[in-house]
Amino acid sequence: MSNYDPLDTEAQDKARKDRTTRDKLADQSEVEDVKWLMGSKRGRRILWRGLERAGVYRLSFNTNSMTMAFAEGARNEGLRMLALIHSACPDLYPAMMKEANE
Repeated sequence: MSNYDPLDTEAQDKARKDRTTRDKLADQSEVEDVKWLMGSKRGRRILWRGLERAGVYRLSFNTNSMTMAFAEGARNEGLRMLALIHSACPDLYPAMMKEANE
């Protein structure tokens, strides 16, 4: 049985603030992890391979709708990671591209 009381607005506000704090810490941790990975040539290689495997740099069109939906799901996660890279350390993205093309 739950101890949830729908009339206890103070507890609800505290729970909401706790969730917000946890979410902010998780976001900061993810940004710091990406910065750490992008800080080395090996880390940039790992991220580049992940972006390529996710299909960020190719079309995901397929005549089979389920295959295309699967590819779009992978591409969506890759695009999320690419956006994180651009927001966390945009100056290192060109270095990653250059290293990948060498």
